[in-house]
Amino acid sequence: MRIAQIAPLWESVPPPAYGGIELVVSLLTDELVRRGHDVTLFASGDSQTLAQLESVHPHALRLDPSVNEHPIYEMLQLGRLYDRAQQFDVIHSHIGCAALPMAKLVKTPTVHTLHGVFTPDNEKLFTYAREQPYISISNTQREPRLNLNYVSTVYNGIDLASHEFYAAPSDPPYLAFLGRISPEKGTHLAIEIAQRSGWHLKMAGKVDRVDVDYFEEAIRPHIDGKQIEYLGEANHVQKNALLGNAVATLFPITWREPFGLVMVESMAVGTPVIALRRGSAPELIKHGETGFLCDSVDECVAALDKINSIRRRACRSHVNQKFGVEQMVDGYEAVYREAVSKRFATNGRLVGAI
Repeated sequence: MRIAQIAPLWESVPPPAYGGIELVVSLLTDELVRRGHDVTLFASGDSQTLAQLESVHPHALRLDPSVNEHPIYEMLQLGRLYDRAQQFDVIHSHIGCAALPMAKLVKTPTVHTLHGVFTPDNEKLFTYAREQPYISISNTQREPRLNLNYVSTVYNGIDLASHEFYAAPSDPPYLAFLGRISPEKGTHLAIEIAQRSGWHLKMAGKVDRVDVDYFEEAIRPHIDGKQIEYLGEANHVQKNALLGNAVATLFPITWREPFGLVMVESMAVGTPVIALRRGSAPELIKHGETGFLCDSVDECVAALDKINSIRRRACRSHVNQKFGVEQMVDGYEAVYREAVSKRFATNGRLVGAI
């Protein structure tokens, strides 16, 4: 099958450090190539892929200070892709609502994985194109009142082989926090949990421009290099070590997280997760078996007293059963086949489809 993947231009594919969407796109794209599909990846020019790479800019936009109007490059990317739409059997968008208007103008079906959240503004565009095929990355991400044409839920997957298993945490023990340093990710709550419980906390993650004030006002004053440490951004190897050596990973989100990849990465290396019961957390964590789902900071603090009841091998087994690359790509292949089949049924024939 001839497949086009559209990735965000903000980060490279895969990302050098933090970037959940770009990591998922990388794993999906490369596995599709291994399975014999003809894949073209539309992404930043510094991306690394087994597919054919098409780019409108040589670098990830986040790392290029000369770029001031980011939407221009996204429009160039979409223009280049949809000029060639007839060359593909299916187009797969990972960039939210931006591809919706162009997708309505071509015969090649576009399937849209919704990695983000709905807002009062983007809901207007999703409603305009509600008949297009959408894939949710968790069931709780769906917004029934919009009446979108959801065709499947496909959980994000990880390459389990690239995540070393840690049978026991390091000594001295500590808690881990990994993710964007932002109010939505609850970095300040992770600090509160550590301070109230007396645990050592190690944090890693990027600080986006919009979150600089939050970092300076709510986070930096608590970083003492002893009980509360901030390690900056972490690459894949550093993430594995940070999570794997921890007693538990804190995930005290304050928003409706569509899919918290950090939770899966933590469980993959054997470390249980203590999360606030929001967004996708109840779908990813098996309460009492791979971590604890809590309704308040108080409950998160109390859960630390029970953390030793979690078997680290059970955490990894859970990921292997539900969140591997193979399961993810199986799900997407089924979506592609359905999209091509429906186009064939509509048009009577489909040249070049397999």
